[in-house]
Amino acid sequence: MSDRPPPHSASVNPEDVARFNRLGDLWWDKTGKMGILHEVNPIRVAYIRDHLRRFALHDEGALNAPRERPLEGLRIVDIGCGGGILSESLAELGARVTGVDPAPNNIAVARRHAEKAGLNIDYRNITAEVLAETGEQFDAVAALEVIEHVEGPQDFVAMLGRLLKPGGLIFLATIDRTLKSYLFAIVAAEYVLGWVPKGTHNHDKFIRPDELSNWLRRAGMREIDRAGMSFQPLTRSWRKSHDTEVNYLIAARKEV
Repeated sequence: MSDRPPPHSASVNPEDVARFNRLGDLWWDKTGKMGILHEVNPIRVAYIRDHLRRFALHDEGALNAPRERPLEGLRIVDIGCGGGILSESLAELGARVTGVDPAPNNIAVARRHAEKAGLNIDYRNITAEVLAETGEQFDAVAALEVIEHVEGPQDFVAMLGRLLKPGGLIFLATIDRTLKSYLFAIVAAEYVLGWVPKGTHNHDKFIRPDELSNWLRRAGMREIDRAGMSFQPLTRSWRKSHDTEVNYLIAARKEV
């Protein structure tokens, strides 16, 4: 795997990129440090699928998409795709997926895994800004667990809006900046339970849902939904909830 430095970007935190770049094949170890992403992935995928079926730009072919491939005909970009966990799930539902990540090792892992799975995913080792400069636009943009790692989150949101077709949907997942999130997402997840590597998160970079909604609105996108993702200790499982004080999802639509 390449050890070259990540592409420069005002929105990329080099230390975070380097940290994720070192994960390698751990992205697909469901019992390892990234196992939590596999646990919450079904919730995230269902959230994206259900909103796209209701709100996204659909051509006639997409409206008639088969039940097992409900995203047939839609172009989706997965920003900060990592090893490809979300990208593969969306591709399995029929979407034409572009996965973007500034960490070269992540893209190498994602490409290998997609090839083994027989999935055709367009993975690119570039920053989101470089992609935006091409002028490409997508039916949907997903940036999950990414915005809390960038240098300028408000500018990052505006830039993501440039990647979205008018009427298209953007999906963001991040962590609320609360005492509860400090206790659960950092103390518990990183230091007690070891769900994610130590140092993954900085509480000061967590984002309140209303802050994120305001940034979306200023960038020409209107929030249409928000939901929490909560851990259930008795069943040791995750579910979508109304509690957004730790992990949450936001969906917004770009104005036409």
